Amino acid sequence: MNKRFRTALLAGVGWLVALFFLLPYVEMLLTALKPERELTRSPGGYLPSHWQWSNFTDVWSAAPILTNLRVSLIVAGGATALTLACALPAAYYAARNRFQGRGAFLLLVLVTQMFAPTALVIGVYREMVALNLTDTLEALILVNAAFNLPFCVWILHGSFSAVPKELEEAAFLDGAGRIGALFRVTLPVSLPGVVTAVVYTFITAWNEYIVALTVSVSDNRKPLTVAVPSFVTQYQEHWQYLFATSLIAIVPVVILFALVERYLIGGLTAGSVK
Repeated sequence: MNKRFRTALLAGVGWLVALFFLLPYVEMLLTALKPERELTRSPGGYLPSHWQWSNFTDVWSAAPILTNLRVSLIVAGGATALTLACALPAAYYAARNRFQGRGAFLLLVLVTQMFAPTALVIGVYREMVALNLTDTLEALILVNAAFNLPFCVWILHGSFSAVPKELEEAAFLDGAGRIGALFRVTLPVSLPGVVTAVVYTFITAWNEYIVALTVSVSDNRKPLTVAVPSFVTQYQEHWQYLFATSLIAIVPVVILFALVERYLIGGLTAGSVK
């Protein structure tokens, strides 16, 4: 097998794999562009008989999508900021200091990552009731930050550990303090890991559904993930709006991923090579 044929074969397999993963999105797009009568009364072929592009504009008036989108952005952005504010000092201290119980702390961080929000949703709801935080954005921000904090501490610990201490010591000789060395030396070098933590937290908080469904009651406090299924209920079936909203919900994540994609590979492998 010559090199050119092997390259063409691998490219063909890659395109097939990409097509396999893209097919659900193609189906979503085609369904979002079909007229309602074609979805509920007289199902037609795979392609729409009439391309209903107005579904993507009508959906904004059919439901408070703009409000739900704003809630999702606030919750995902707030959870990301809170998680990063807590994970940075914890990961940096664990990476630079050999304190008693350090191994147990890192093991606990890893173990807490195994708990799924679904298994803890009843306890989370009771805690929010006790704190009088039900049906608030603060509750969603706190819960999402708590569930994403272990992964961020773990990935940032690996990134900080990969940065040589000599770089910080050189900064100390130049008059920088511990905080100055962190922000001027360590963080810029560990940028791929920080970006990975930010993207992971944002996407996880953006896609969270179970806790938001349990804690949120008012329509103007529900994120987009909870608003999407409301188009198909016992009393109504608007499949075209459901898929149109689902595609709208994907756009911010795709944009974020496209902007930081070059940093992700370096962040995910941070600390693996010394």
